[in-house]
Amino acid sequence: MSSVEGRRIVIAITGASGSIYAKCLLDRLAQHQDQFEKIGLVLSEQVEQVWQTEIGTTMPEYSFDRYHIKDFYAPFASGSAGYDAMIVIPCSMGTLGRMANGISDSLITRAADVMLKERRKLILVARETPLNLIHLRNMTQLTEAGAVIMPAVPSFYSGVEDKESIARTVSDRALHMIGLEFESYRWGEN
Repeated sequence: MSSVEGRRIVIAITGASGSIYAKCLLDRLAQHQDQFEKIGLVLSEQVEQVWQTEIGTTMPEYSFDRYHIKDFYAPFASGSAGYDAMIVIPCSMGTLGRMANGISDSLITRAADVMLKERRKLILVARETPLNLIHLRNMTQLTEAGAVIMPAVPSFYSGVEDKESIARTVSDRALHMIGLEFESYRWGEN
């Protein structure tokens, strides 16, 4: 039995550049559906357009429950629904800034607020460069509130060469941080 059996996870995708990270994460989740009870998926308004531009295909239909960005009746808009963790991948600086300042103007920012108030795992795969002082202060504020800021910085020491394998070093790390277990490169073990 997996240590995360029965877990409920929110995956949010914003319109920041980095659709490949979201694709790798969703593909990995689709391969390991025995490790969670439910995935709630929410996309910001520009995700499908950015996905098409960056990946060159339309976003596939995943077998996860998908919610509209303005659906405040989604279960994870409330702490009583018992969702365990949330990953925002990629996380735009605009979304991150609204989260840092408690502005729950979308399902993504509301769900993040719920994760923070319930003291549950919130992983933000930040995607921007260079960072300005406002970005850094927002990241500090979220870190102090309990979020984990995980910049989309791939590792190259595992010997990966193709674009998806490189991106997977980031998405796999995010999934490991919420307790999913699957084979991937680990320093000193391979």
